[in-house]
Amino acid sequence: MGYAHDYAAAIMQRGRVPMEPADFVPDWADRPRKAKFYPGVESFPLPDTDFPEGATVAAGCTRTEEPHEQRPFTLDSLSGMLRDSYGLTGRRLGVQTNTDLAALPHYTQANWSRGTASGGGLYPVSVYWISGPSGPRAPGIHYYSAPHHSMQRLLAGDVTGEVRAALGEGAAGADRDQFLVLGIKYWQNAFKYNSFSFHAVTMDLGAIVGTWRIWARAQGLSVEPALWFDEERLSHVLGVPNEEEGIFAVVPLTWQGAEPTPGLSTAALPDVPAVRHTDVERSRTVLRFETLQRIHAATVEAAADRPEPGGLDPAAAISPTATGAPVALPEPELPPVSVRDALRERRSSFGRFDAARPVTTAQLAATLDACVAASLGGDAEQPAAPDGSASPGLVTLYAFINHVEGVEPGAYAYDPVDHALRPVVTGPPGPFLQRNYFLSNYNLEQAGVVIVPTIRTAAVLDAVGDRGYRLVNGTIGAVAQTFYTVASALGLGAGVALGFDNISYIEELGLERTGEKPLLIMLLGNERPRPADFRYEIG
Repeated sequence: MGYAHDYAAAIMQRGRVPMEPADFVPDWADRPRKAKFYPGVESFPLPDTDFPEGATVAAGCTRTEEPHEQRPFTLDSLSGMLRDSYGLTGRRLGVQTNTDLAALPHYTQANWSRGTASGGGLYPVSVYWISGPSGPRAPGIHYYSAPHHSMQRLLAGDVTGEVRAALGEGAAGADRDQFLVLGIKYWQNAFKYNSFSFHAVTMDLGAIVGTWRIWARAQGLSVEPALWFDEERLSHVLGVPNEEEGIFAVVPLTWQGAEPTPGLSTAALPDVPAVRHTDVERSRTVLRFETLQRIHAATVEAAADRPEPGGLDPAAAISPTATGAPVALPEPELPPVSVRDALRERRSSFGRFDAARPVTTAQLAATLDACVAASLGGDAEQPAAPDGSASPGLVTLYAFINHVEGVEPGAYAYDPVDHALRPVVTGPPGPFLQRNYFLSNYNLEQAGVVIVPTIRTAAVLDAVGDRGYRLVNGTIGAVAQTFYTVASALGLGAGVALGFDNISYIEELGLERTGEKPLLIMLLGNERPRPADFRYEIG
């Protein structure tokens, strides 16, 4: 067993045994920027793009086994995907119960909105575009500057052969010359969450990939990331110290006018070029946390050892058991809301839930159906059978029902095969939910339902090694982003939280036998009418 098992166990226990350093206090006056800063580099703005009709949340979240013709990316579609996922779209200020409310009126601490959620604030994933000859600009490496919605050129020249070499022989995308590469600068989150930060940022990775997959699927595009590759090789090309910024995913893009070319060079260049521009850190003091360094090192080791087809089958979700008669749900149906509109409206409810208006079973059904289908795709979902069928899912959903029309309060397991709720614990769950929540920004009993995604973490790590921890949390992050997007399309309030006693949920749901681990909780419900909000849209 590798170190990831130990880290996962510490995360589960942190509600009872604090992780080191237990007495850590963030230095808010010396916090880092929320985006990387490359002074003096050339940049070009990305184009404004219209969103096509018919590209709805339903089209982006609906499960289908039917193959469809994939459209290629263009500069317009790349720009639209980045704007709708990570571009800043507005400033928000609302009277609510989150602990940072007093700071938000001050411009330097403004709360900017974007389509993709993240753990604890807008701590972003670094998005790099590595382009080859088929692209609309001269080949090179660019960094996406979210505040400016522009590309900053970090290196001129075609280094896509290095990306293909890092992916390895036989990898999906080995015939492409356009790639998005996702990195995470740890200090942007560790300044607040120290050792816990790796757990949070791996979910951030899943959230942005989840947004891209919904956005792309709605338009017939494809986002299939690689999570296994030679990480240190890409760190060198990007000019980032790997222990400070992990490289978490590579997304090959099919580009308009570029024919997939088998046999593109993956040979190492005699003198490998690398980005020489460096990100200027705002913080005067940057701290290192031993636990964070150890889990990073564990997930980098054997980073290129891609799982064999079917390798994740032993970690597949287990069919839920029940103690009573199942509750059938109506067929899932989402309203014709565009993905862009849903992402622009997405937000956290922070204590604004109103139990007086229950969630309908139709709304619950649509949410559960979309969330259980969410995944990272790519090399985490290689075909498991000769007929090409996809690997089984990793996530099981549980629903703590407070106020849902036609469903008795209690805890239920969602059965995606029969599209039904199977009773696990009877009786109103409100006291249990609130007792095991650490923060004061939500009254969980006022939510219509609290959905808990679980995954068999240890089984995933046993199947694919320590790097599987990134897959575990990334998958949960994709589920959370799907949850937010669907809730927005349904016109419901939503919130996702990590501050709860994981062990109590394992005991309450009887998950000791299955090895399922609850990694976050997702609150869904109607909000109080006429909220006192300020919104200024900028994009």
